[in-house]
Amino acid sequence: MRILHSLALAATLAAAVPAAGQTPDSTQLAREPLFTKRDALYAGAFVAGALALAPVDRELARSIQGDPQTNDLLRGTATGFRLLGHPGSIGISGALYLVGRAADRPSIADLGLHTGEAILFGQVFTVVGKTLAGRARPSRDPDNTTSFSLGRGWGDDDYQSFPSGHTSAAFAAAAAATGEIGRWWPRYRVPAGIALYTGATLVGVSRMYNNKHWASDVIVGAAVGTFSGWKTVSYTHAHPRNPIDRILLRTAVVPVGSDQLLVVWTSAP
Repeated sequence: MRILHSLALAATLAAAVPAAGQTPDSTQLAREPLFTKRDALYAGAFVAGALALAPVDRELARSIQGDPQTNDLLRGTATGFRLLGHPGSIGISGALYLVGRAADRPSIADLGLHTGEAILFGQVFTVVGKTLAGRARPSRDPDNTTSFSLGRGWGDDDYQSFPSGHTSAAFAAAAAATGEIGRWWPRYRVPAGIALYTGATLVGVSRMYNNKHWASDVIVGAAVGTFSGWKTVSYTHAHPRNPIDRILLRTAVVPVGSDQLLVVWTSAP
């Protein structure tokens, strides 16, 4: 299973990177450029993985669409991970944000908000890519892995294969959550990263099992999601007074008297 090996390598590399928001020194983060030479190296690794898998996209798709489709356990597992990728990832991040705010736990609210932002940020690039690339899904054209047409993906799901949106969402959530956990609870960063990236990898495999994406779609979706997670955490902690954080994390409504409310902006933790 080359797709598993490639995604596992990508996940291992991503989990091994120091969490983007791990350091509490926002001044130091603010001085660091948003994109670095290290980012280019990781981007190159993802591109190399996609190019390596492209020639065998069809063979991998055929192997997964054979006997594995008759296994009820695999079908159920694939469905579960597909739902985890979307809408599960955005639902979980939203729930964490709400719980954090309601329980006055800034760390939990921070984790939920920035994970949700990373997912949405990644989806913007994913949707643009799907629309412009216009790649036919394997379920639409199983014998043609190079069926691309500029703009064909607009409004037609059959031609929105590249990149994988579910995989992008799952990897964005994994990258952002690992970064936030590394910032707030450093000793849990590695085990959390392994668990989160493993789950994201299985989301990508489930999309191939469902015959909705080629292997190269999944690799590129993983790249888009991972970078979205890294950069969201890096930017928000380098700029803690950004408008979204100020409104959604630093705002509190305090009762004043019996019939008045006071809106208060707090400083970053």
